[in-house]
Amino acid sequence: MTTTPVSPVPPTALHSDRPLEGACKHAGALALTVAALGVVFGDIGTSPLYTLQACLTSAGGQHVNAQDIFGMLSLMVWALILVVTIKYLFFILRADHHGEGGIFALLAIVPESFRSRARHTGRVTGIALLGVIGAALLYGDGVITPAISVLSAVEGLTLASAAFKPWIVPLTCVILIALFTIQRRGTGNVGRLFGPIMAVWFATLAVLGIWHILESPEVLQSILPTYAIDFFAHHGWHGFLILGSVVLVVTGGEALYADLGHFGRAPIRRAWLWLVFPALVIGYLGQGALVLSHPKAADNPFFAQVPAGVATIGLVILSSAATVIASQALISGAFSLTRQAMVLGYFPNVTVQHTSEQTEGQIYIPEVNALLAIGCVLLVLTFRESVKLAAAYGIAVTGTMAITSVLFFFVTHYVWKWATWKSVALLVFFLSFDIPFLGANVFKFFQGGYVPVLIGASLIAAMLIWNRGRTYLAEQYATKFPTFDLVRDEIRHCLAHRVPGTAVFVAPSPDHIPPILVHFVERCRSLHENVILLTVRTEVIPKVPLNDSYKLIDLGDGFWRLTLHFGYMERPLIVDALQRVVKTEGLPIDLQEMTYYVGHETLKTAKSGYMGRIAEAVFAYLQRNAVEVESTFGLPVRQVVEIGTQIDL
Repeated sequence: MTTTPVSPVPPTALHSDRPLEGACKHAGALALTVAALGVVFGDIGTSPLYTLQACLTSAGGQHVNAQDIFGMLSLMVWALILVVTIKYLFFILRADHHGEGGIFALLAIVPESFRSRARHTGRVTGIALLGVIGAALLYGDGVITPAISVLSAVEGLTLASAAFKPWIVPLTCVILIALFTIQRRGTGNVGRLFGPIMAVWFATLAVLGIWHILESPEVLQSILPTYAIDFFAHHGWHGFLILGSVVLVVTGGEALYADLGHFGRAPIRRAWLWLVFPALVIGYLGQGALVLSHPKAADNPFFAQVPAGVATIGLVILSSAATVIASQALISGAFSLTRQAMVLGYFPNVTVQHTSEQTEGQIYIPEVNALLAIGCVLLVLTFRESVKLAAAYGIAVTGTMAITSVLFFFVTHYVWKWATWKSVALLVFFLSFDIPFLGANVFKFFQGGYVPVLIGASLIAAMLIWNRGRTYLAEQYATKFPTFDLVRDEIRHCLAHRVPGTAVFVAPSPDHIPPILVHFVERCRSLHENVILLTVRTEVIPKVPLNDSYKLIDLGDGFWRLTLHFGYMERPLIVDALQRVVKTEGLPIDLQEMTYYVGHETLKTAKSGYMGRIAEAVFAYLQRNAVEVESTFGLPVRQVVEIGTQIDL
């Protein structure tokens, strides 16, 4: 018997600071830092377009006094310091999973006992549920960000000329449709332009901010936290609700962690501390200074910073480019999130197209792209103004941030082995601003906050139903189709003869016989000379080393048990993997003559089912519309034979 063992998964690289492999690997520190500007900070960098405007609108618009402006600016500055600088840059970024970041990566770091405590029930644990909720909420963020960013940029045209007002919504929809249409081409060709454009954007924020601060230098007082405290003391409950608009200043902050694997911690920290953070603070203070001296500018403080006319149009063009870049980052993030959810068992198979030969992480998912495009256009047509759409923004971001804090507690206490008091103290510190931000946004539910909640709830239900259904399905296979040794005699009894060639039967579990193999032998009475029982396993690491990528066992009589291991950031291309196995092990197999047998289950719903009729109907719908196995695994269509079975859960 030939066995190629798989070595244990290497310890979690909690303190890795490596950038992604590929072109960026050999780039200098400055190049990586500039590149991070375009990918990581696009969302948070375009928040100045609408944040102060939303805060002023909530507080009374042009009738807001100087003390209130100081208070709101103080809240915004300290939100950037506490949430982005301290929480994410100096703590959360330390928790990378083999160099990768994001809510699923953080969940993978949490000990297995907390993620898989539920046994044979088809239910996820509370910690795993938090990860699913956080991921689902990010989709809501992905729908709203392009809509509000592009709409707020185009609205600047009304300051150049009132004649542009009827064209704001149509032009926004055209830009959004164009943005989603070009997704299939990938970001490889234009990616190198993103960083420099965002560098110009942040420099513009700083220059405009300094210009207006020099006119009203007293605005610098708002950096003191006492003004934020006084704002709450004077406004009480209404001051708390203003946090629902203040939180817009940190939307996109979670992207620092989600994009960790693209650049590493050092370039992200450098970009934030050297340029992004100073530019944002100066930009917000400059807008506040303008409103202090010209109260009418409160209607749109960002575009009011330049004279109406050519300067406004130029700023609209630059801001539109910046918002497209910001939207691109969120759309790409939704693609990556879908892929991770799919390979970790929380999402049905979808079409994953790679758009770059150099960068493995650049992918395009048509189904997700279409849904995001429809969602963005519908939001623009429904809300029609960025200020109104801002009411829908925040719940998804603050919910994800709070969940990140909780998961980070489990990492610090149970993985890093921090003392209980230390882990709890940090959790309380994080939640001291996460919970107020989330609470303030909950009150915006009926003003538009229901949008990300409904999107998130739908995806949470779909993810949990899919995960539970696949678990029940695997249990049925394990019960009806036991190990190969137990059915070996039955297969021999049914076989009339063996035919030349190699058959690959895709099995859901490496411990049990593929159900379609038994079905095939019973009906056809024949089998190929060589039979490979193939199982594809997705590990909780981004990439599996080549020497750990498979396990091959010779079962005798021409039967082989092969288990292929892929990381959750890898595309499971079976043909390429089989070529490596055949070459390495010297197997007498011709890949061109190989036949792949895959199963296609037709699910029957019934009241007596384990999941209930509605959940089973949803699972059956997802199963029917999932991408076929041959597409997921990149199998040659002419060599695939599909065998259908009917299953009643």
